Amino acid sequence: MRIRARSHPRRHREGPLSRSGRPPACYTDGLGAPASDLTPDAIGIGAGPFNLSLAALLAPTGFEARFFDKNEEFEWHPGLLLPEATIQVSYLKDLVTLVDPTSAYSFLAFLRAHKRLYRFIIRSLPVSRKEFNQYLQWVASRLPNVEFGAEVREVAIDEQTFSVHVGRRVLRTRNIVLGTGLVPSIPPWARSSLGDYVFHSNDYLRHPIDATGRVVAVVGGGQSGAEVVWHLLLDLVRLPAQLVWISNRPNFLPLDESPFTNELFNPVYSDYFFGLTRERRDILLAEQRLASDGISQGLLQRIYDRLYDLEFLETAGRRVRLLPGHEVVDMQHTERGCDLALRDRWGANRTVRADVIVLGTGSSYVLPEAMQPLAERLSWDRDGFAVRKDFSVEWDGPPELRIYAQDAARHMRGVADPNLSLMAWRSAIIVNSLLGRQIYDVSGESSVFDLEIND
Repeated sequence: MRIRARSHPRRHREGPLSRSGRPPACYTDGLGAPASDLTPDAIGIGAGPFNLSLAALLAPTGFEARFFDKNEEFEWHPGLLLPEATIQVSYLKDLVTLVDPTSAYSFLAFLRAHKRLYRFIIRSLPVSRKEFNQYLQWVASRLPNVEFGAEVREVAIDEQTFSVHVGRRVLRTRNIVLGTGLVPSIPPWARSSLGDYVFHSNDYLRHPIDATGRVVAVVGGGQSGAEVVWHLLLDLVRLPAQLVWISNRPNFLPLDESPFTNELFNPVYSDYFFGLTRERRDILLAEQRLASDGISQGLLQRIYDRLYDLEFLETAGRRVRLLPGHEVVDMQHTERGCDLALRDRWGANRTVRADVIVLGTGSSYVLPEAMQPLAERLSWDRDGFAVRKDFSVEWDGPPELRIYAQDAARHMRGVADPNLSLMAWRSAIIVNSLLGRQIYDVSGESSVFDLEIND
């Protein structure tokens, strides 16, 4: 799985003044009454990597945009910031570089500002997730149009503008950009049991379990599940009594990182995919799943090698049960823990007992709660809402009021949409659309494929 971006958070807390001494947006009068003396040209809901990219590309244009995030500070997937985790894309696919290599908000600018550029060049390892998180935090701290600790509570239509409630403030704007990211997908059988011993992999480090002597089940055969498995196997002293790794895929399959597959993460292919019928897009998404949701080859090799060492070179013995081709269909609580009911691909059933269950079951897009007053006015299909070529959402409101969506168009843009690879390109398209003219040149990219749509 290439690393997906999720909105997280910090910068300015809610209050009347920014560093410049001016109101950062509309503010309260000190008595709790909302004030609304400023009207930003656009308001972003969420300030994760995708909206940070947009904020960074808008910064030099003079366009008045404000981005709000409810979290108190920026953290990128804090529950999965494992020491050994790396990003699975080139560091050049940062917030800005692919559309503006001279930007002050690039990853290389971050390295230069922190006096580590020469050391980075010599270093041979891929960029760690921790270092990329440091970069994103650095950008968030330098953008004056991004505010953390400020929750957008409701968006409604007020006359000919959007009325946006941010805490006790009310702002008005003609453009909304959704950037709250994906949320963990919880299987139906686990929803009523979430807690200290049943949780999603996104929260793994927030649940510092002592696995010693316990049975731990990891459900999910993607990158996040594999990272949890690897982490649980590292400490010889605190090994689980048994680790059960369950996946409904036929095997623990690698990410397809071959060069021709990486062409799927090219703007040319994204535009081609957008022009296809829904039926053809569905076929391609199924075929291309491992281009985005497989396990990195290096991690698979490390896990295999670790299993060998534990079984034959250490005193631990064989403690890991690998169950590919199995789907969890139910869970029952017992005095001994949790019983997971499994069904294999041939229809046979079995039961696995576990003390702790980690759900590496992926993520999905959910419309932000603040947008619910407008939900029925958006154009939906079975996979999400319909977006135009400029990533604005089709809806039945006034055409001069626009809603843009980041990370919500996989069904219309392909496997690259939730990925970092096209982040800067998509943000540049939104910038051009917001300003009504070309600020960034996003045309004329080349592809190895000769892509043409024939109806």
